[in-house]
Amino acid sequence: MNFMKNKEVRNAIMIGGLCSVSYLAVYFARNILGAVTPRMIEGGFTTEYIGSVSSLYFIFYAIGQLINGAVGDKIKARYMISLGLIFAGASTVVFRSFSHLPQISRIAYAMTGFFLSMIYGPMTKVVAENTAPIYATRCSLGYEFASLIGSPVAGLAASFMAWQSVFTLSSGVLFVMGGLCFVVFMTLEKKGIVQYNRYDRPKSGQTGGISVLIKHRIVKFTLISVITGIIRTTVVFWLPTYISDYLGFSSEKSALIFTVSTLVISLTTFIAIFIYERLGYNMDKTILLMFSVSALCFMGVYTAKHPWVNIVFMVMAIMASGGAATMLWSRYCPSLRDTGMVSGATGFLDFVSYMAAAASSTIFANAVSVIGWGRLILVWFTIMVTGVIVALPWKIHKPKTAQ
Repeated sequence: MNFMKNKEVRNAIMIGGLCSVSYLAVYFARNILGAVTPRMIEGGFTTEYIGSVSSLYFIFYAIGQLINGAVGDKIKARYMISLGLIFAGASTVVFRSFSHLPQISRIAYAMTGFFLSMIYGPMTKVVAENTAPIYATRCSLGYEFASLIGSPVAGLAASFMAWQSVFTLSSGVLFVMGGLCFVVFMTLEKKGIVQYNRYDRPKSGQTGGISVLIKHRIVKFTLISVITGIIRTTVVFWLPTYISDYLGFSSEKSALIFTVSTLVISLTTFIAIFIYERLGYNMDKTILLMFSVSALCFMGVYTAKHPWVNIVFMVMAIMASGGAATMLWSRYCPSLRDTGMVSGATGFLDFVSYMAAAASSTIFANAVSVIGWGRLILVWFTIMVTGVIVALPWKIHKPKTAQ
C-alpha cells in the first residue's frame, strides 16, 4: 500500500499499534472485577466488599496517575510502561491467591491500580512527541478503542471461565505485554523512531506550569474529566450487576449481555471522531452534543420498563458520554504537546477522573440498597445535565483547535 511508504505513517503505526495493544491489556485487567462480580457474589462475596475493593483500586489508580504522570515527563516510556504492566501482573497474582483474606486482597488490588497508572501518561507523551498531530489523534483513537474493547474481552472471559481463572489469565497477559513493550520500545529508541522531549519550547518570557495549562482551559476539561470518569468507569463497572439485579437476568446471561453491550460501546471513539469531523473539527460543539444525547438517553433508561429497551438506552447513554471522553483524551490531551507537560497534565486529568470514580463507586454501591436502581438512574441523568452546563459556550472567544 502506498501510504505505508510514508515514513511518518509507518512510524505512527508502529508506535500507535504498540500503545494500543498495551492499553488493551490494561483495560482487560481493570475490567475483570466488574465482569466477574455477579459470579463472585454467587460465591459468597458481598456487594459492599467488591465496592470497597473497586474504590481502593480507583483511588490508588488516581493517585498513581497524579504521581506517575509527572514522573512520566522525566523517565522513558520504555521503563514506565513495561514495569507498570509487569508489577500489575504480580499484584493480580497476589489478589487471586489471597482473595479469601480481605485485607491482603484489598491492598493487592489497590496496588494493581497504582501500577496500571504508570501506562497512560507516558504513552500519550510518547505519541504526542513522536508523531504529527493528525497521526497523534489517530494513535490515541487506537488506544481509546483498545480501552473500550477491553470490557467485552473481560466479559467474554467471564462468560466461559471461573472468576479465579480470569484473574490468572489477566496476570499472564500483563507479564507478556510488559516484556514485549520493553523490547520493542528499546528497538524503536535505537532506530531513532522514538525520542523524548521533542516539542517546541514556550516562547521567551512565557511562563510555564499551571498558567500555561489554564490558558489551555484545563479547568473546564478537569470538570469534563470528572463527569465522564463517573460514567465510563463506575457505571460501566456496575453494569453487569445492574443487568442481573435490576433487569433480572441470570449471572451467565448478564456476563454475555455485558460482553455484547461493551463491544458496541467500543465503537464510541470512531463515532465520536466522525461526528467531530462533521461538525467542522469543533471539539466544544461535539462535547456539548454528546452530553445532551447522554442526558436524554439516561432519561430513556429511567422510563423504559422493557429490559431490552432499557439496555439499548443504557448503552446509548454510555456511548454518548464516552464521545465526550474521546474529545478529552484523543483531542485535548495530545494538543498539549508544546507545553512540555503532556504526561503530567494527562495524569492529572486521569487522577481527577478516577478519584470521582472511586467516590461514586462506593456511593453507588450503598445507594442501590437505600434509594434503589431507579433513583440512581436519575442521579446519572443529573450528572449528564451537569455535563451539558459545563460544555455550554461560556466564553465568546476560544482558541481554535488544530485539526
